[in-house]
Order: sequence, then C-alpha cells, then structure tokens
Amino acid sequence: MQPAIYVVSGLPGAGKSTVSYLLAKRFERSVHIEADLVQQLIVAGSVWPEWEPRDEATRQFALRRRNVSMLADSFFEAGFAPVIDDIVIGSHIDEYVSGLCGRPLLFVTLIPRPDVIREREMLRKKHVFDKWAHLDEALRTEMARIGLWIDSSEMTAEETVDEIVRRADEARID
Repeated sequence: MQPAIYVVSGLPGAGKSTVSYLLAKRFERSVHIEADLVQQLIVAGSVWPEWEPRDEATRQFALRRRNVSMLADSFFEAGFAPVIDDIVIGSHIDEYVSGLCGRPLLFVTLIPRPDVIREREMLRKKHVFDKWAHLDEALRTEMARIGLWIDSSEMTAEETVDEIVRRADEARID
C-alpha cells in the first residue's frame, strides 16, 4: 500500500473507528488517530460541536483538526502511515488538505444507511446517531463527492477495509 495519510470520515456510528483501526493494522508501521480523543485532551473549557457557545465550539473543532493534522504529519515524517478517523463534512476537508503540508492524502467517507447505523449502535456503548442523524442528508446531498465513498451497509469492517485497500487510488486527493 502506498505511503499516505488516510482520513476515514462518516457519521457517528458509521464504523470510522473500527475501520480506521483495522486499516492501520494493514501497514508495517502505522498509527490510528481518533479525532474524538484529541478533542478529549481539553480537560477544562471543552466545548463540543453540539454545545454552546457555538462560536467556541466551532473554534475548538477547528483546533482539533489542526492538532490532528500536526500529529499525523509528524508520524508520516517518521515513516508511519497515519489513519485519522473524524467526522469531516463539507469544506472541513480543506482544513486537513492545507494542514497536512502537501502530504499524499487519501480520503474515505463511509455512508452506511441510517437504519444500519441504528442497528449497529445497539451493539455499542455509545448511542449518538439520533442526535446526529440530521447530518446524513447533508452528507449525501450537499457534500462534494471527494475521495472514495463506500456504502458499507452490507459489509463487515474487514470487508470495508479490503474495499479501501482495493480502491485506494480513488481515495487520493490531489
């Protein structure tokens, strides 16, 4: 597989973390960077995207992407394949593109059907899809089809990773 920085996106519950971890395991040297964990580094004063004040939430979400980019760039420079999982909708991919210093970037969006996400969520500890379900239509209708889009509704996580590996060239963002 080609040396690159991978970003795996999708709605909450789409399988980003599982797929990203399994994809990272395919490399000899890799790192899985969970953007949510970077957000959790803020111990005091954290404002998540759905919280108020909105301007501070937006600022912290941009800070999260900037720090994830710096971390991924540092690992890439050291010879690791970074695999980032984050919710990247709309123009936010531009922040990753500009923050990754011209590194090769492969962008994958997982788009399982909402009913599949709800079903999968029953097996998880976190239940957040209903809060974010409204983003599904925005993702499918308003976002430019950048990179590789995979409807993983009928796939296992391993099969999804196989598809990413097989179609990696389609995921490349120039």
